[in-house]
Amino acid sequence: MNKIGFNTLVWSAAVSDELFPIVEKLKVIGYDGVECLIGAPDNDAYRRFGKHTKDIGLETTAVFVVGKDENPIDPSPIIRKKALEKIKWGIDRAHDMNATILCGPFHSAHAVFSKQAPQEDEHKWCAEVLNQAGVHAASAGIILALEALNRFECYLCNTMEQLNKLVTAASHPNVKAMYDTHHSNIEEKKNNQAINTIAPFLAHVHISENDRGTPGDGHVQWDETFSTLADIKYNGWLTIEAFSRNDPDFANAINVWREYSAPWDMATKGLQFIKQQCNKYNL
Repeated sequence: MNKIGFNTLVWSAAVSDELFPIVEKLKVIGYDGVECLIGAPDNDAYRRFGKHTKDIGLETTAVFVVGKDENPIDPSPIIRKKALEKIKWGIDRAHDMNATILCGPFHSAHAVFSKQAPQEDEHKWCAEVLNQAGVHAASAGIILALEALNRFECYLCNTMEQLNKLVTAASHPNVKAMYDTHHSNIEEKKNNQAINTIAPFLAHVHISENDRGTPGDGHVQWDETFSTLADIKYNGWLTIEAFSRNDPDFANAINVWREYSAPWDMATKGLQFIKQQCNKYNL
């Protein structure tokens, strides 16, 4: 069975010692690993978190974003250089917390729009930054799993077809892709086609309901999703990414204005749902 993880963004966008009792409970519930956002500036916190999760028998993955001042597709080579340095910093923090996957939409600045469709120069600049980031990731033993986002959060990469093109252009074995069921629910015509399109590069999967609540409670086409993952023999993480307003600053930044499900309901019922689907499709 594939390993199952839970993203701690439901509680906090910061990696800190305050997450210790939460990840301990996730371990008791039955999770194989936890995923955290890399962004808080306290480098030592990532080392402490990595040690604690290792001590209690949990694996880790990490998620990462970049902003306007470190945008890999900015026309300015100075900004693109800052983007590479920021991604390298994220790789180093992922390494500190013993993560082997660093996922997210760091191909471009989150929620920054140019008021035009993606340009070929932007793809070229992005591929150059990602290739160099892949070199650094390889030295840390980390896979970069790039994420396509919906049209309201990103313009460079919304679909698996676009993501395939981007990863191909980056041309580095440590630069791969992830599939997020929430974004795909908005952008893709057919889930099975989308998953098959990204299959050669697929290194990570986010299990996320259409409303960002408990997986299985909404209208994402789960049977098609899990059966196709089984068809391509996907053997990576299945990590729940759900949101709440527990961290108001983070919630406001991603336009989360209400509660979708209670966090521990998301964790317990979500785990049960994923296990049922994995058993059903022999994942």
